[in-house]
Amino acid sequence: MKLLIVSGLSGSGKSIVLDTLEDSGYYCIDNLPISLLERFISDVMLVDDTTYKKTAIGIDARNQSESLLNFSDSLDAIRNKGIDCEVLFLQAEETVLLKRYSETRRKHPLTDSNVPLKEALGIERDMLKAVLKHANVVFDTSRTHLYQLRELVKSQIEKKDEKYLSLQFQSFGFKHGIPLDADFVFDARCLPNPYWDPGLRGFTGKDEPIINFLNKSESAQDFFQDLCAFLERWVPRFEADSRSYLTVAIGCTGGQHRSVYLVESLVKHFKDHALNVIIRHRELH
Repeated sequence: MKLLIVSGLSGSGKSIVLDTLEDSGYYCIDNLPISLLERFISDVMLVDDTTYKKTAIGIDARNQSESLLNFSDSLDAIRNKGIDCEVLFLQAEETVLLKRYSETRRKHPLTDSNVPLKEALGIERDMLKAVLKHANVVFDTSRTHLYQLRELVKSQIEKKDEKYLSLQFQSFGFKHGIPLDADFVFDARCLPNPYWDPGLRGFTGKDEPIINFLNKSESAQDFFQDLCAFLERWVPRFEADSRSYLTVAIGCTGGQHRSVYLVESLVKHFKDHALNVIIRHRELH
């Protein structure tokens, strides 16, 4: 039986994740008190292992602080009952969360007449540290829109049932910030930049003119080969350590050319391995 605990900051996309999981065949429950988790496992999931074969439960700062502090003990108790339990955590930058709340006019669960929104966000981060500590996968949704988040959930969670390690390659632009959910970050800004060729500027690393340009670059090919050698050596170590997800982020200046080219090349290379290979181009919409 599979239990996925979905947690994270208010406004980071937990409801979208739960909706996506429900569409994918999960039985979903939002805001279940942590104090009831063990009883739910014993009295519900283990009694009806057909209906609750795949279950997702949303847990957030609406829980009592004491329950959140004891999250580690609750997680151990669940796994001791033979449940395959993983934790998915969502977060976003404070400025992004403030903007989302201002646009939707929703009320943060920790705000009141004495606690403004910005202070509530800080309190919430502290409250959820105990959950974040046990997260198997972390999504930073600061620059992820609705449909991208849905695809991330489907690719990383659904494919988990087929093979063990999910390896995500992500391109990004340094001028838009480093992905906070990456395990490895590599900087490709030292490579020749097609942007400075006016005839290539309008293309991306997925287009043939950019591919041909970087295929002819000795430094780009050396960079790619070194990346392959590094990952071929160390990814199996993470897999042997029972890691479920690994994110490798490749960055260039704008996230349009060099990083996209390298990610596309890495995906082709590692598709032949016994891995769930996932691709994401953060700056390409």
